[in-house]
Amino acid sequence: MPGKLKAKIVAGRHLPVMDRASDLTDAFVEVKFGNTTFKTDVFPKSLNPQWNSEWFKFEVDDEDLQDEPLQITVLDHDTYSANDAIGKVYIDIDPLLSCEAATVISGWFPIYDTIHGIRGEINVLVKVDLFNDLNRFRQSSCGVKFFCTTSIPRCYRVALVHGFVEELVVNEDPEYQWIDRIRTPRASNEARQRLISLMSGELQRKIGLKVLEMGGNAVVGYLQCFDLEGESGLVVRAIGTACTLDKLSPGTDSKEPVFSEDPPHPLSGPPTPLRTLPSSSPPPFSPSKPCSRQSSSSDTDLSLTPRIGKTSPPSSPSPPLSAPFLIPSQKLTEFPIFTLTCFPPGFLVHVGGVVSTRSVKLLDRIHNPDEPETRDAWWEEIRQEIKSHAKALGCHAVVGYSESTSICEEVCILSASGTAAMLNPRFMREGCLDTGGSDHSCGFVHIPYDEFNMPFPAQLTYCYHCRRQKVPDVLFTTIDLPAEAEVTGKGCLIQARLCRTKKKAQGEVNATSISNLLPFMEYELHTQLMNKLKLRSMNALFGLRIQISVGENMLLGLASATGVYLSALPAPGGIQIAGKTPSDLSYDQHISTMQKRIDDTIAKNKELYNIHPPECIEEVVGSPIPDRQRSSRLFRSTSESSDELSELDLSHGKKDAFVLEIDDTDAVEDIQSLLTDAPIPAGFYSCNTEVMPGIYNWTSGLQMFTSVRVYRLSNANLTNQGLNKIFTDLCENLLKSLYFKLRSMIPCCLCHLNFTVAVPEEELIQVRGHTYLKIELCVFVCFPGSGENEEQLQFSMELFSSSERCSPLPEGRSRSLRSTRSLPCGAPVTVVKMTPLSFLPGTRIVKYLGIINMFFIRETTSLREEGGVSGFLHSFIAEVFAMVRAHVAALGGNALVSYSMKECVFMENPNKNQAQCLINVSGDAVIFIRESDQEAIPPLLSSRQTSSTGADGTT
Repeated sequence: MPGKLKAKIVAGRHLPVMDRASDLTDAFVEVKFGNTTFKTDVFPKSLNPQWNSEWFKFEVDDEDLQDEPLQITVLDHDTYSANDAIGKVYIDIDPLLSCEAATVISGWFPIYDTIHGIRGEINVLVKVDLFNDLNRFRQSSCGVKFFCTTSIPRCYRVALVHGFVEELVVNEDPEYQWIDRIRTPRASNEARQRLISLMSGELQRKIGLKVLEMGGNAVVGYLQCFDLEGESGLVVRAIGTACTLDKLSPGTDSKEPVFSEDPPHPLSGPPTPLRTLPSSSPPPFSPSKPCSRQSSSSDTDLSLTPRIGKTSPPSSPSPPLSAPFLIPSQKLTEFPIFTLTCFPPGFLVHVGGVVSTRSVKLLDRIHNPDEPETRDAWWEEIRQEIKSHAKALGCHAVVGYSESTSICEEVCILSASGTAAMLNPRFMREGCLDTGGSDHSCGFVHIPYDEFNMPFPAQLTYCYHCRRQKVPDVLFTTIDLPAEAEVTGKGCLIQARLCRTKKKAQGEVNATSISNLLPFMEYELHTQLMNKLKLRSMNALFGLRIQISVGENMLLGLASATGVYLSALPAPGGIQIAGKTPSDLSYDQHISTMQKRIDDTIAKNKELYNIHPPECIEEVVGSPIPDRQRSSRLFRSTSESSDELSELDLSHGKKDAFVLEIDDTDAVEDIQSLLTDAPIPAGFYSCNTEVMPGIYNWTSGLQMFTSVRVYRLSNANLTNQGLNKIFTDLCENLLKSLYFKLRSMIPCCLCHLNFTVAVPEEELIQVRGHTYLKIELCVFVCFPGSGENEEQLQFSMELFSSSERCSPLPEGRSRSLRSTRSLPCGAPVTVVKMTPLSFLPGTRIVKYLGIINMFFIRETTSLREEGGVSGFLHSFIAEVFAMVRAHVAALGGNALVSYSMKECVFMENPNKNQAQCLINVSGDAVIFIRESDQEAIPPLLSSRQTSSTGADGTT
């Protein structure tokens, strides 16, 4: 056998009372892996049992080690009846299979029950001994590292980028199988959790096999998603970027970004070059047995020699763009797709803009889990369309790529988006650090397409830096702000929100109505983004994420991005209102009043974001392209024909003004909505990217928040405008509540804002629909002066020893973000920090311990007794945080970076006092040290992590 898994059950504590007569518990533990199960002795009449069992040994294949979790079940022994289940713990063994990761999993794990939540803790030790295996036909991918971060991991350098990898696995959902009619909700939930854990492990192993076949050893930007298709089945899919990573030597200066006056980029310290491996360097392992399906990135027939025309910088020769991205075994027609959003300086030669596509599909039942061809074909079609869009923009790659789904009954919306780009071939081929494409920091904004054959109407001007190449008047991207970009003023969060009603329908009729609505929703979201961008005197969006969620009666659209003013792009020309209806005095006054409000808002925003572009620069640089149809652009929230467009009078106001036409009540309300966005309070800054553009002097104070808000629609006859207002108010109020809670911490920055919106399915007995909105963010805090209080937290962490609570800090002493604190007995206790960022400011990540990917189900039949929706969600999120922290600590880590809650499915039946929530979280477990520390963090001691870290569920 290629491996031996060993597990030891040490002790338990804080178990629930299971015997009403004695108020105690007769607990024992079942340890299961695969089909083998061991049991400990029963420890009678104790809530804190001490088992100290022998080592339970499982001889298994390494393939099973990747697929199967170690399942630990705590039970109460009953002599005359069936044993009562207390709870379970699932432990992922994969982090122990890499030579660079942890060697043992040891710690206190919360015992989790899907009905009652956390019910005490159990102390477990797990080890793995891998034997030498020369089997050429093995189907494991041990040793392949996985990273959730969408930037190059710290303490690593990229030797080679191999390209895009994807995989999916399908199965029937236990929740909808016939046996659920006779088994308990707990059994159904546990069967579902176990299946999802197995599918997740199998998926990760298959992705790893593809990476090994490509010659790589790591997956960066790993994105795993769950599609709960109801009665149709369950799909677990993942995408990522295959790389060959080299570990940096301990002596290498690999500092992470510190928020100082002159900060490096999150990828900095030192720059992470991408170089090719020598041809004689073999991959770590390459199984000779191929996968059942090849990566979709290698079977496209798209050419990689797009027409570049006059847009290629003079200093950049144009070699064949395909070869530098390939390893010898791949085709020359490779079209790179990257899930990364952050790149080393000079890696991006040109950025063409956002490319996206959506498709509406009718779900069919999964008959054979071993043949997922239908879902594969759907996503292959989506990716081919994305590639064709990028090719139309003159680009040969897609960066910042992501995929998502929205499912309601039998209808599924598949979405994919990314940023079309041209990458630096010299960077890939030679590993050089120069830009290779331009001598200026403005090269990435130069258009990659031919200005005389543009795929869409655009206003082009000469670059305001180099004054040689053409640039667009506005730029939308899904990536983070490049390190070389020069920004004027500060950035800010910009959101577009949209709600549209639809009629209830079934089957193809429902899918057709949704397909007809989608293009108009995309257009209106784009219109809102453009209008709000102009209103803030900005000209570029980064980190753009557009979600469209489908419900039985409505479609919700939410677009979030970070707006900035790029110095190389032209200044926005303001917003001009034009009316087509017959004018009268009162109407003209109304238009004048609205125009004045818009002008005043633009002027205030310029001061607020410190945007002061140079005046009259066009006279020096050169005039725009003399095409009036391109230079005068019309954006409104309703569609129009070319005849209507020609009737608009553009002779008044500034020639480069952004014109909004008013011809009906909806148009007036759309303009009013532009002005109703609540201004950000003084001292607050917000963005959805990792680094706040234009603000760099933040200290190392950091804390993560998660908030969920549920809203019920009681009136089914609301109009689109009424729904839009409700949806907008919901988003605004959620942000306002955060500003209020953080008011004592200003100045502070809300980074990596991640909004998720969903419309759960309505139960047949319900007459009210409900919508829920989730937000995750990371807060940076800046304190003026010397920064003595820079490590203050808004919420304190609750820590427990085995028998006593930590004593409170002395009066006047601020709580610390340091990795260890002392219990009254003197033993250090570790606080595991969690952040959606890929780094911790003021620290250095010294080791990645593996990926954390966990799925939880929580169900209650006493919703009102648990505090309603608010109390139920709050307690569940707090329990998820506690379990995640415990697993990170057991691996020896003290932080979880790149944290993300990918799924948060909430279902409620208030008539039956029932609710259910499904949450999937992921991130990278790491060990970090502070820049001031000279030694590594001491080993972690066991501690109970029960902090909710700002988790907030409000109704």
